[in-house]
Amino acid sequence: MIKREVWYFRGVGPQNTPACLELMEKAVAEKFSHLVVASTTGDTGAQAARRLQGKGVNLVVVGHSVGFKGPNVDEFLPEHYQEITAAGGKVLKATILTHSLEASLAEQFKGSAPTLLIANSLRRLGQGLKVCCEIVMEAVDAGLIPEGEEVVAIGGTAR
Repeated sequence: MIKREVWYFRGVGPQNTPACLELMEKAVAEKFSHLVVASTTGDTGAQAARRLQGKGVNLVVVGHSVGFKGPNVDEFLPEHYQEITAAGGKVLKATILTHSLEASLAEQFKGSAPTLLIANSLRRLGQGLKVCCEIVMEAVDAGLIPEGEEVVAIGGTAR
């Protein structure tokens, strides 16, 4: 039997990051070795990298794809990228699995598509949960996390 705690936050935003990172460190102490963190600008990822440096874990920080906010716009700050990689973490900036070509077609033609149905179903359970599912799938698809392994993921709703 596995027993886990569930934490709920009263609101969204970066004020929740320290508690999430503390929970992540507890998971590492419980022998989890694959961690995936959502980070739009890289700030949360850099905080995670600082806390995990030298602990022998596989940290993957997932940001938005370049162009998500507009043509050639990269929201991930270079200084955070450098800090994460210097600490042994990996950075992935890829297309969000549930925000792909189907999303733009559904918007243009006023319909829905399978990936949007999945995204909206997950969003009903919580935006952060949806983000966690997406970033783990992206990290596995990119070969940065082995398929079939237990993973701890951190994702939120602020950005």
